[in-house]
Amino acid sequence: MFAAIARRLSALSRRWARRHGIDASPCTLRARRIYILPTGLGFAYGLMLLAMLAGAMNYANNLALGLALLLGSLGLTAMHHCHRNLHGLVIRAAGADPVFAGQSARFRLILENTASTPRAELVVENEHHISTPLQLPAGSSVETQLQIPATHRGRLPLDQFRISTFHPLGLFRAWTYLHMDTHCTVYPRQAADNDLLPVTPMPAPGERHGTPGEEEFAGLRPYQPGDSPRRIDWKAYAREQGLQVKQHAGAQTQPELLDFDALTGMDTEARLSQLCRWVEDANGRDRRYALKLPGVNIALGSGSAHRQRCLTALALFGL
Repeated sequence: MFAAIARRLSALSRRWARRHGIDASPCTLRARRIYILPTGLGFAYGLMLLAMLAGAMNYANNLALGLALLLGSLGLTAMHHCHRNLHGLVIRAAGADPVFAGQSARFRLILENTASTPRAELVVENEHHISTPLQLPAGSSVETQLQIPATHRGRLPLDQFRISTFHPLGLFRAWTYLHMDTHCTVYPRQAADNDLLPVTPMPAPGERHGTPGEEEFAGLRPYQPGDSPRRIDWKAYAREQGLQVKQHAGAQTQPELLDFDALTGMDTEARLSQLCRWVEDANGRDRRYALKLPGVNIALGSGSAHRQRCLTALALFGL
């Protein structure tokens, strides 16, 4: 029963938080978007003040009365400072790098403080992640990240998130909800690793053909996401020269076709996973390849831009 009540309250909370609609980027927080309530400590502080005030009035103790009023003004000042800590804050969505299904998408957010006073103890959070408290000096900005599990391929939206603060004394909590129109591309989950690349050769007149035994070392290039670990020059990495990938000349250069229809006996998701693995393998071995999907044909190419174009087509296929 309690779990059902908690789920119902959570759904109502999300619906209530979305009533402002989609927020533009950048978004400047105004007073009407900021909510504030006393914390548990704040309620205890208020009860203590009431007890002090009642005792001071009962015994006609002016010193105790003055102390109660002084502490009450301190609480009201803390409330205004807590609210002002969020008022005027500028939030920008900085996008997210593509990930594979099963990983966590990392959405980048930039918080800008355009005021002449610093802001402290700002926390950005959602259902899956909470950031460390952020400090923003006057006229500065800071970047933070929100993580969301990417369970399925496609476009993963950044759902509503919350920015809150307990500054300065922890007596009050001010917060606001934001819902920005930004997405992360989630590639299909890669199939199991294998050394075979069963693809359809494409005739390419004028290109030379070699065999794996004819490969000759041709130099190094910077590492790119998706490169095969077998190609990394680990000795150069041990010399603190960064991740470098070996390039070879005379390797198999015959263009190859990654064909969706060539995979039989699999469902759609299994085919996309296998094609995703082949794209990564072909890219890691510096091969030229084309991708053919029902209704989608990506011409022959190579490199990181071609890899991203192919993986994006796989991620959005049929959606």
